[in-house]
Amino acid sequence: MAIIGAHALLYSTEPEKLRATLRDVFGWKHVDAGEGWLIFALPPAELGVHPTDGPADEAAGLHQLSFMCDDIHATLRELRAKGIDIRREPRDDGFGITAMLGLPGGVEVMLYEPRHTMAIEPTRGAGS
Repeated sequence: MAIIGAHALLYSTEPEKLRATLRDVFGWKHVDAGEGWLIFALPPAELGVHPTDGPADEAAGLHQLSFMCDDIHATLRELRAKGIDIRREPRDDGFGITAMLGLPGGVEVMLYEPRHTMAIEPTRGAGS
């Protein structure tokens, strides 16, 4: 058995706008799986496991998608210029400098500049 990748889903009340944002603003490579369902190639990814105080069945619904960057202030300037809603300005959270992005359809994701040792080699460019 081999795990060959990971697939994540974002649920949005405005899926077409969110797909356009990921395609046009973030510039991620994609394929059309049919009828406008775009599947995006993501940059290299990491997976962390965090403890929870809640029961296992409650914790099963707690997942977070974060986007990492190498310069949060420059990235936020670029995203603002492209119309992305910055929901929370950068702050130092110890593991990195974080901000929150508002994407179409009520989707909120964290953007952060990591300070921790990374499990991946960062790359530059869309969907690398």
